[in-house]
Amino acid sequence: MPGLVLLAVVAAVTVGSWIQFGERQALDTRHVAGSSAPDRVDVDASIQRVDAAGRELTLRVLVTPRGRLAEAGGISPVEDLTLQTSPSVRGDLTFKAHSRISTVDVPVTLAGGSITDYPFDAYDADIEFGATQGGEKVPVHMRLSNNDVLFSTSVDASETDGAAAFEIGLGRSNSVLVFSVFMMTAMWALAVSVVIGTWFLVTRRKGLVWPALGWMAATLFALAAFRNTAPGTPPIGCLLDYIAFLWAETVIAFCVITAVAVGIRAETHPGPPTGATA
Repeated sequence: MPGLVLLAVVAAVTVGSWIQFGERQALDTRHVAGSSAPDRVDVDASIQRVDAAGRELTLRVLVTPRGRLAEAGGISPVEDLTLQTSPSVRGDLTFKAHSRISTVDVPVTLAGGSITDYPFDAYDADIEFGATQGGEKVPVHMRLSNNDVLFSTSVDASETDGAAAFEIGLGRSNSVLVFSVFMMTAMWALAVSVVIGTWFLVTRRKGLVWPALGWMAATLFALAAFRNTAPGTPPIGCLLDYIAFLWAETVIAFCVITAVAVGIRAETHPGPPTGATA
């Protein structure tokens, strides 16, 4: 028996390490698109946070001109530089000539999906960056990464007439999916445990067993706090609620009421003592 327990622990640690390593590798992945010409504009973009409820993501952008487009080693452009973006990105970015370029956080609108599908919700975003300097189009080289650990990405990169384009698919990360499934399983397991305890109290006519009733009531309120620990703070009414949380709360509340009602009846109308004869 101890050997089986040790084997189960080792298997769990191995699977957990494998999942974490896969997510770490995904966060380190850089998706590249655009031109590699010596005179170009480099764009380093990273997804900082995905706001599923607000249907947008925050993209942190660092722009660096290269070659004849830059001065002081790429710190500033030699002429006014404009970064033209796709419709989902809110506004173009303009950098003045001879001025230091710093990072900019840009909101990007998400398409498709709904947070009510949590934890299986998925979204899309189309991002495109082109550049002009001195009124002329210049090539763009772009690198895209994801820093939001709650979401995984699938990216299709391409180049169109010197501009870099990315089609991004966003879904919940494996860790979020695993924890959410665990939450739903735990909610149902606790609800079933309360049902079994209620059945025992009712069929055995135990009366008002206060420790058991206290445990049931505590479980009812503890589930609400447990549900609020779901990663990403999904709103009430998502799939997680309709699959497990709301049903578990309903079952437990019904069991508590049933146990109290039957317990009162048993206390006020006790049956004959055990072994008594008619």
